[in-house]
Amino acid sequence: MDNGAIDDVDRAILYALQADARNTSSGDIAERTGTSDSTVRKRIGRLESDDVIKGYSASVDYQRSGYPLRMLLYCTASIPERGERIPEILDIDGVVSVQELVTGEENLLVTVVGESDSDITPVAQELLDMGVTVADEVLVRTHETTPFGRFEAGRDDEADG
Repeated sequence: MDNGAIDDVDRAILYALQADARNTSSGDIAERTGTSDSTVRKRIGRLESDDVIKGYSASVDYQRSGYPLRMLLYCTASIPERGERIPEILDIDGVVSVQELVTGEENLLVTVVGESDSDITPVAQELLDMGVTVADEVLVRTHETTPFGRFEAGRDDEADG
């Protein structure tokens, strides 16, 4: 990783960890990449210290865990303050993620989970109290993710055009 460059081994590590970090060992990744277990562990350590890997978390099905509502709140904050507001917004009970948007009038996307509308409404009020306006609300039925395909080992980017 000279000068912060990510190579094919790093990409393979990132892909494997995104696919299933809990059940993928450094030995498994070493086999796939043709490197040693210690090389993979060192690479993971470096990716973590460089904040390429920002952490590990469980993918929770909020509906099955008793919180059937997932609401997206499209919000507007003053441009100089929007990034600074993120930690404060993440501290609101029920908020599970905040994304900073750089185009359009709505510049923050806040994801909230709850059991009922009465769990979501106080979040919107707290946002208003801190000077963030809620421009739109969207109720989400499902949310699925997949590993970023360009990290997959052996992918031929030339075929993409």
